[in-house]
Amino acid sequence: MISLRNKALQMLGRRDHSRAELAQKLQAFTETPEEIPALLDDFEARGWLSDSRFAEQWTHYRSQRYGLSRLKQELRQRGVASEIIDSSIEAVAEQEEATARRLWLKKFGSPPKDQKERAKQMRFLASRGFSTAVIYRVVSGNSDDFIDDMEFD
Repeated sequence: MISLRNKALQMLGRRDHSRAELAQKLQAFTETPEEIPALLDDFEARGWLSDSRFAEQWTHYRSQRYGLSRLKQELRQRGVASEIIDSSIEAVAEQEEATARRLWLKKFGSPPKDQKERAKQMRFLASRGFSTAVIYRVVSGNSDDFIDDMEFD
């Protein structure tokens, strides 16, 4: 039988995990869950496990396809602390509109012809976790910081 330590190293060898995520996965491989926190403390002390590193890598990888609100939600679900989430999100925040525009162009390629198509395009970007302001700028083709005169039908 593989030891708990070896199983944890196998998991970390495939990809970084948050502390909470790794603890949850390891529970299936032990009859004494009390040993997991000590193992994870040891891994953190050795630098093998880091929520900050995990959050930065996750954010960088996923920011190519998703908006900030979705990234925050996913990191929260993986047990990452709010201050770590905020610091990892800062690095990609300025690229949110460019990412949304790139995805929108790839999916649709042209401005909406009517309200139904506009709603469809907006739902697509919203499902990807982009902010409302970014969605309006991308779908309307407006690159200003805020849309003052937009009609909300």
